[in-house]
This record gives sequence, C-alpha cells and structure tokens, in this order.
Amino acid sequence: MKLKDGQIERLAERILERLTVAGLIQLKSERGKLLAGIRSVIAADCKGEEDLEKEAERLLEQTLRSMGGAAGGIDRHKMLRMIKERLAKERGIVL
Repeated sequence: MKLKDGQIERLAERILERLTVAGLIQLKSERGKLLAGIRSVIAADCKGEEDLEKEAERLLEQTLRSMGGAAGGIDRHKMLRMIKERLAKERGIVL
C-alpha cells in the first residue's frame, strides 16, 4: 500500500493515541520520539510492500517470457496476485 507522508503521520498519531487510551502503553519517553519510531516502522513496512510488488512483477515478466506463446491465455492479474502472495508468505509479510 502506498501511503503519503501525511497519511503515515496521521496513522502513527492514531496508533499512539489508541494504545495510550487503551492503557496498553505508558509514555516513558518524549511523545515526538515515539511518534517518529512508529512512523519509521510504518514507512519501512510500506517500503517492504513496494519492494515485494516490484519483485512479483519482475518474476511475472520472467515467467511469461519463458512461456513464450503459451502465456497468451493466462490471467496476468491473477498470476501477479498469486506470486505476491507466495513471496509475502515466504518473507513473513502480511498484505
């Protein structure tokens, strides 16, 4: 999922707010540092998903080229989704 910086900021603030209100965490450091950490984790997760998408597209193209003319009847979207799911499972990524 592609998120803009503003969306990541709002998501991080909501996560921190909900964890705090639910009593699941107690702030022991500066709120800003904690938010920066949450933002960093979210951004890293988004980057991992983008990398997964690129790798899946590369594998799809490689597979279709190797199949030559036999690849004509293949549902490209479905095959891409299957490759992404397999890669995500192998890497322990939740989509």
